[in-house]
Order: sequence, then structure tokens, then C-alpha cells
Amino acid sequence: MAIDDIQKETFFKLLEQIKTQISHLKRKNRELSKENNRLRSKLNEVHKEQTDIFSSITESERIAMKHQVNGLIKKIDKYLD
Repeated sequence: MAIDDIQKETFFKLLEQIKTQISHLKRKNRELSKENNRLRSKLNEVHKEQTDIFSSITESERIAMKHQVNGLIKKIDKYLD
């Protein structure tokens, strides 16, 4: 009978540890959800303020940039061959 009491006591201690851990994880989950929502709001705010990077440059600058990129791609292709 003493073994049953020891097993019950051990079981209840472990059960209490599990409950404590679950409570801790739920709290952490709530904190992370709040942080996630805050960061999403901040990202949306930054996204709204952000403009297209190409809208601020002229057509000639765009063409020059395109030629530079094409040149770099050719160099990479040549290096890979």
C-alpha cells in the first residue's frame, strides 16, 4: 500500500509540474501573440509609407541601371561557364 501512495504522490507532483508548464507556455504564447500583432502593425505602417524605389528615378537612370544589371549578369554567366 505504501508503494501506491508513493506512486500517487509522484503522479500528482508530475501533474502539478505539467500544469505549471502549460500555464507558463500559455502566458508566453499570449505575450508572443501581442508582440506579433505589434510588429505586424509596425510593418503595415512602414509598408504604407514606403514608395516604389523606381518612382523616384528618371527613365534614363532606369535604363542605365538595367544596363548595369545586365552587365553583371553577363559577368556572372561568364564566370560560371
